[in-house]
Amino acid sequence: MITIGQAHQIDEIISVTKACGRHLFENGIDQWDANYPDRESIKNDLETESLFVYQEENIILGLVVLNESQDEEYAEIDWLTDDNAKNLIVHRLAVSPEHQGKGIARKLMDHAEAYGVKQGYTSIRLDTFSQNPRNQKFYRNRGYTELGSVFLKYKKDHPYYCYELLL
Repeated sequence: MITIGQAHQIDEIISVTKACGRHLFENGIDQWDANYPDRESIKNDLETESLFVYQEENIILGLVVLNESQDEEYAEIDWLTDDNAKNLIVHRLAVSPEHQGKGIARKLMDHAEAYGVKQGYTSIRLDTFSQNPRNQKFYRNRGYTELGSVFLKYKKDHPYYCYELLL
């Protein structure tokens, strides 16, 4: 079941993101570190009701953040839609490592896309780390168009690829 995350779930949510960061690092992908995603960001996501959790038997197995907040570097991309359009941005898609490969990320993105349509968004935009080929394939297989790359201010070693899906 996918629901809006609640403040009392913050420790469990952070546990999932930290486990994902460790799993990525163990697999040679230096995408998330000890500082990202941080507690303050997760707290803000919860307060703004933009963090959605996927749960089974009241255990959080995955999450995604959906809002209109774009990194300033997104201005470098020639997007499919105008910047004045109503664009939904995906942040922090994460699935607990022991539950990856079970379709949870697909369900979270199905939810994101349905949410985008229901809320009247024109497109969904996101970025994914250039050193994470699994994510790149995941988004391409969902019909997202790769539109270029940016170097995000908090991670300068490798670029992030930007994708967009028209709704």
